Amino acid sequence: MTITYDDFARVDIRVGTITRAEPFPEARKPAIKLWVDFGGDLGEKRSSAQITRHYAPDTLVGRKVLAVVNFPPRQIGKVMSEVLVLGVPDEAGEVVLIRPDFDVPDGGRLF
Repeated sequence: MTITYDDFARVDIRVGTITRAEPFPEARKPAIKLWVDFGGDLGEKRSSAQITRHYAPDTLVGRKVLAVVNFPPRQIGKVMSEVLVLGVPDEAGEVVLIRPDFDVPDGGRLF
């Protein structure tokens, strides 16, 4: 399936900084609750991510991540996920977070 550039342009992908991370033991699959600050008008948003293979909550605070910020909120267990943090699978299928190589301002939009 192919899409047009206009289709891609409707996906709002921004950079943010994880400000808080907590275990999410009540999730069906192991996950971590995340609070990500996108600065400006977006501010802080919540998410849940199945990233426990490579990350512990205490190693995530301060990390820059990329996330889709214009999906509708989605209830995941007891967490209302407001953004989709992006990652790619490693050879074992475990999620590795996508992040910028250099320090960039929160809220910066992928283009």
